Amino acid sequence: MATDALKRQIAGKWQNSFARLNRDQEGIVGLLVFSEAWTLATEFLHPRDLNDPAANKDWDMSQVRVAVETLSRSKMLPLLLENFLEDMRKQQHLITRDVQQYISQYEEAEDIHHIARLIYRLLEWYRAWVPISELGHTILSAYTLTFQTHVYSILPPSFSRGFKQLVNATFEIGMSPIAPPWLPPTPPALQSLVPAPRPDLPLWGAFEQLGLLDRNESLISSVCYEHIEAHILGTCARRWSERMLQPMREWMTNKIVPWMVMPYARGARSAEEARSMLQGVGSRFDFHVCKTLSDLRTREIFDIIIDFPDSQPALEDLKECLQRVDQRSQLVQTLRKANRKRLLHPGADTKDILTQYVSIIRCLRLVDPPGVLLFKVADPIRRYLRERPDTIRCIVASLVGDGESGDSLVDENEPIQPLQQIQVEDYTDPSWEPEPIDAGPDFRTNKPSDVISTLVSIYDSKDLFVRELQVLLAQRLLAITDGNFDRERRNIEILKIRFGEAALQVCEVMLRDMTESKRIDQHVQSQKNMILHPTIISRHFWPPLQAGKFVMPGQFKQIQDDYAQEFHAFKQDKKLRWLPHLGTIHLEIELQDRTVPADVPPLEAAFIELFSEKDTWTVDELIARVGSVDRPAALKALATWVDMGVVKEGAPNQYILLEVAEDAATHPRPTRMVEEAPAVLTVEQQQADQMKVFWKFIEGMLRNLGTLPLDRIQTMLKFAPNYDRTIEQLGAFMEAARREGMVTVSGGMWKLSRA
Repeated sequence: MATDALKRQIAGKWQNSFARLNRDQEGIVGLLVFSEAWTLATEFLHPRDLNDPAANKDWDMSQVRVAVETLSRSKMLPLLLENFLEDMRKQQHLITRDVQQYISQYEEAEDIHHIARLIYRLLEWYRAWVPISELGHTILSAYTLTFQTHVYSILPPSFSRGFKQLVNATFEIGMSPIAPPWLPPTPPALQSLVPAPRPDLPLWGAFEQLGLLDRNESLISSVCYEHIEAHILGTCARRWSERMLQPMREWMTNKIVPWMVMPYARGARSAEEARSMLQGVGSRFDFHVCKTLSDLRTREIFDIIIDFPDSQPALEDLKECLQRVDQRSQLVQTLRKANRKRLLHPGADTKDILTQYVSIIRCLRLVDPPGVLLFKVADPIRRYLRERPDTIRCIVASLVGDGESGDSLVDENEPIQPLQQIQVEDYTDPSWEPEPIDAGPDFRTNKPSDVISTLVSIYDSKDLFVRELQVLLAQRLLAITDGNFDRERRNIEILKIRFGEAALQVCEVMLRDMTESKRIDQHVQSQKNMILHPTIISRHFWPPLQAGKFVMPGQFKQIQDDYAQEFHAFKQDKKLRWLPHLGTIHLEIELQDRTVPADVPPLEAAFIELFSEKDTWTVDELIARVGSVDRPAALKALATWVDMGVVKEGAPNQYILLEVAEDAATHPRPTRMVEEAPAVLTVEQQQADQMKVFWKFIEGMLRNLGTLPLDRIQTMLKFAPNYDRTIEQLGAFMEAARREGMVTVSGGMWKLSRA
């Protein structure tokens, strides 16, 4: 049984509650007034069914406000809120039914019209159930949270797709004064929401009231990002001849920023306030403009470099974008990958690789003046070019070329300057700047700035280029037939500026030899008119010439002796040593029925001269008469006359002079070009000949010491006279010797093959 104390406690609480509800009025008048107020308030707040016309009821709002005031004085609003929220939970199935209906229609038709109708329908539910403002902000916030929580819990994943499509469609209708057909008319209940200068303004208002803007902020941003990307890709792709970054920013100002007012600055009361609210998100979108354009130009970078200098505006855009976004490493990786795939492979010509490398130098210096990007991109190209045997020759040919091809590596507008060498940094220089933050440990800021110095720096020494210059210049000088050496003299002067006076002394001697040879020939011709016009050179100052020791027969030998006699009379302290295998001889061969003109090398002339003695010769007899000629060269020389129809092949290895031409229809002869071999040995040929000399040293080492590693052979060879090969070059020579069966290798140890 209850104790007296408990009874007194319950009675006290009852009296307090009754006093609070009755509000000190007589009898139970106050309690009756409270009861009426509670009934009126709960009926007014009870969530109604919008689909049931009978649920619509006209309320006297003055009576509702009085009832709310009564409950407030009685401190019963929290209980009223609990009752209201419980009623909402019981009525939520009404909203779920409508959501499922509209979502089903959308999923069936993929028409955003149904998503728009769903948004407006949800807003109608929200406004139909919303408490009046007199209940206070707390009840309104609790209602909004409960309503949105339920709505978000029942929206299927397909709603996000439809909502994104709906937001995307606002780009097209935002600036249009006419609403699209799919956008339903603004319901009467929303017409007083905000004035609508734009057809999509009520839609954004519905988004905001339903909390869809905050919940889907990243989705809305993605729509804007996709519009920016689509416009940039559609407008800027492969348009490299004009600046595109500023037009894209102007497009964003004219098209994107007005649209951004709706999702990001709807509450602005002035243009200045709207501008302040849009500053942060506008900076994000400007960053995305730069990033998208940077990604596009990065993907196109290889073709942009090919199109340089016409593509310079695109590179300037890329430079500005890289200052805004951190895409430098992506640019390096993309360009290096493109170079490996499209440039650094055996199918690419060395001249094309060099041309592209020069364009890369110029382009990346424009994008990144400190040269960090160029250093990272150029390293694989330089290593690949260093392994190609004709790289130096291509560079040198461009330096002394006549420019007729139009694709010279050297820009005619670039000033001619000496080769720049990498120097130690002077940290006391007041203009010194630290290396860029993304520079690697091997990077140096004072890299050569001109293209030629950069190309020469591929190799450790410029001596290789000087030797190749000497060979190429010798070939060009010997090919001149009109005696005009002005172009080569100009080339030498330019090269002296680049490589220095000392490096070009040998070239100066070669040029003086050519001039002196012309003067000597003029003197000899003045003493005795001769048909021979030789080129006289100083043997010790010229690169090695092609070897050949055969003797010209008959009249050719007499002509050489007569010329040598006149030369000795003019230059008594000197003697001529003929190189009969070099040069060209013009002949007119008189046969019984025809005269055949021909410009042929000396060996061909020597053979046809012997046919004046008798009509039939074997190959062995011809070789025996002229001297040191290998059989393939002899057969090639005879094939020239066979092709011209002057001789024919009879029995095997026997050739017969054709005094009377045979019928061409009976014996058709293919057209054959007579190519003259270069007179000067290339640097590779010179190195191969020298290595044959060094082979004697290697053979002696291996015979006396048995087996040796490559580095030990290299160390011992350094004591040999004029040995200047690298261990890589020695390794290539030893590998060639192994293929010929001269040596064997096992575990890195080399030894002579057994005979």
